[in-house]
Amino acid sequence: MSAHQPGSPPAPTVWHCFQCSDARAMIDWLVEALGFVETLSHAEEGQIVHAELLWPEGGGVMLGDQRRGADDPHSKPVGTGLAYVVTADADVVYARAKAAGAEIVMEIHDTDYGDHTFSARDPEGNVWSVGQYLGQPLP
Repeated sequence: MSAHQPGSPPAPTVWHCFQCSDARAMIDWLVEALGFVETLSHAEEGQIVHAELLWPEGGGVMLGDQRRGADDPHSKPVGTGLAYVVTADADVVYARAKAAGAEIVMEIHDTDYGDHTFSARDPEGNVWSVGQYLGQPLP
């Protein structure tokens, strides 16, 4: 395991994971509309079983085509995900999402707790909130 390089985003230690009816289209949307970077995509029998996309400012998501079978504990309904993505400049990501034709479900605004945020729905129904709120430090 390599050490974190100063000035570079830390490697993800928590991943938001979800399933898609069309993982390839979802990957393309996340790259174009929000600015994720695809780092891995593994397919078997024409389906993406595991893909990883990194957020340039740190963190990432894992996704794949919906798994079939009631005995799979990872099988979840498509389009039911909700993720919060932290950025240093929500206005830039908002402009990118708008330019890509993303469905904005909450316009960019400031919150009482110090966030500058917006939310967009992806083509499968998941909601992606993007903002500048870093959360509270560990006590």
